[in-house]
Amino acid sequence: MDDFVPFGSRIYGQLLLLLFVARGMDFLSTWVATPNMVLEGNPLAKKLGWKWGIPINLALCFGFAFWPLPAIVISTTSVLVAARNFQSAWLMRSLGEQLYRDWHVERVQETSITLYLFCLFGQTLLTAGVGAGVILATSGHHRDEPVALAIGLGIIAYALAVAFYTLLGIVRMRRAVKEDSRKFVSQPLAR
Repeated sequence: MDDFVPFGSRIYGQLLLLLFVARGMDFLSTWVATPNMVLEGNPLAKKLGWKWGIPINLALCFGFAFWPLPAIVISTTSVLVAARNFQSAWLMRSLGEQLYRDWHVERVQETSITLYLFCLFGQTLLTAGVGAGVILATSGHHRDEPVALAIGLGIIAYALAVAFYTLLGIVRMRRAVKEDSRKFVSQPLAR
C-alpha cells in the first residue's frame, strides 16, 4: 500500500474515485456554507477561490491516486471537514456569510479565551485520540494494516487542521480588533 500504483489500474481508479468523492464533498460543503468564501478558514483556498481551487484539486486527485496511503489520508480528512462544514452550513446560509461571521466573532469575543482554547483543544485532542486509537487497535494484530493506518492518520490530520485553522482565525481576529482599537484611539475627538 506504500508503493505507487499504475495509472489505469483498478486500484488507481478506486483511489481516484475515492478522492473525487471526498474532495467533492469538501467543495460542496464549503460552497453550501460560504459560496463567496467569506467564511473559508484556509487562506490558500480562499486566495485560490473557486476558479483555481477546483482545477488544482482535480490535478491533486489525479496525482495522489497513484499513492494509496496519502490518498486515503486525504480522503478521510476531506470527508470529516465536509461533515463539519455541513453541521453549520444551514446557519451560515440562513444568516448570510457576513452576518454569520460577525455573529461568530461577537460570540468568540464574549467568551474567555481560556475557555475557548480549552474547548478547542478538548475537541481536537479527543478527535485525534480516535485516530490514534484506530492506529493502535490495528497495528499489533495485523502487521501491515495500511488502510487502518491511513484512516487513523486522516482523523489525526483532521484534528490538527481544525486546531490550526481555528487558532489562525483567532489570531487574525485578535489582530484586527487591536488594529481597530488603535485606529479609534488615534482619531482626534470632534470639537
